Amino acid sequence: MKDISLKELKPRQYFTKFAFLDGNFVLLAPETPVTQELINRLARWEFREIKTEGEAVDAMVERSESSAEETEATADEEKIPADAADDEKLDAVLGHYRRFHDYVEELYTNFVTKNTLDYRELLERTKALYEIAVQEKTLILRALADSPTDKNYLVSHSVRSAILSIVIGAALKLPPFRLIELGAAAVLHEIGMVKLPPQLYMAGRQLSQVERKSITAHPVLGYNLLKEQQIPLAVCLSALEHHERMNGSGYPRSLTGDKISLYSRIIMVACSYDAVTANRPYKEAKEGYAGMVDILRNEGKQYDESVIRALVYNLSIYPIGSFVLLTNGKKAVVIDVNPENPRYPVVQVLGAKTPEGKDIVVRTAETGLRVLRPLAKAEIPQKENV
Repeated sequence: MKDISLKELKPRQYFTKFAFLDGNFVLLAPETPVTQELINRLARWEFREIKTEGEAVDAMVERSESSAEETEATADEEKIPADAADDEKLDAVLGHYRRFHDYVEELYTNFVTKNTLDYRELLERTKALYEIAVQEKTLILRALADSPTDKNYLVSHSVRSAILSIVIGAALKLPPFRLIELGAAAVLHEIGMVKLPPQLYMAGRQLSQVERKSITAHPVLGYNLLKEQQIPLAVCLSALEHHERMNGSGYPRSLTGDKISLYSRIIMVACSYDAVTANRPYKEAKEGYAGMVDILRNEGKQYDESVIRALVYNLSIYPIGSFVLLTNGKKAVVIDVNPENPRYPVVQVLGAKTPEGKDIVVRTAETGLRVLRPLAKAEIPQKENV
């Protein structure tokens, strides 16, 4: 594997093989071009080179008509029958997601106005969420992608972090009772925020340096609030430690490695991924691929690498719900992962139906139809046309 200097990178350039940040984490697939934004990010992250076994080319080689037909034929062989009931299942899962969101909003409201928190009910509600996440994992992740961030960011973020945490925890083989407790911990991990002025955690603008410093008090506030409610210690520690980092750069106690509880190590990755991929009033969300790259680069080894792997193998490099361009020029949405290789997800081709009127679902592969690149926001079809 050879080093490519940052100074050698050019926008719209491709590499013939995968490019890596440090030999372990994928930065660019062969079908994904270098962008000026990526070059700028690498400079900000203080990376001086990337690694690859491939060669740099200035443009993708145009496919001949015959090779295009060959790809189409391969795609036909890789088509997966789409069940007409899938849309109904997705609607049902979306309904569960919204009801859980409404419940969490009510939980936070009651805590703020009445200082009451029914932990037993939270466990029961989270158990139902856990069962859906295990039985219909791909659908709950699609629901996550389809659901807009609510104006109450604190509630939406807590719900999304809970789902991602349960999915990650399941991949790490945690037993059911711990997955339910983990989900409850993720719902409550930001509870300390409610003791801060609402204009801080619901601000529609960038916070000042003084305001950001005030925000850093919320883990300790959350821990104390949950202890007062006699919530189990593992859940209290999740509120206290979710902003710690494996390299000791986090807060409030600058813990390192295994000194950070397992729940907290899972929630910090779920929380960070959701934070970069969810809209906020003062910033646009990054699309899933860019958010995944942010987590994968693991700058300064902030995150537990086993937790990162669990995230990637459940969402894929192109996360479920992402819109992508295929090598045959068609647009598609990612609907499932390939557990053997997260670079080649299962996609639903947009605007295409079988003669029987079913959606066309394709398993991408290295030697067949592949994802060329993620779609830019302006290229994503409006929902009614999807």
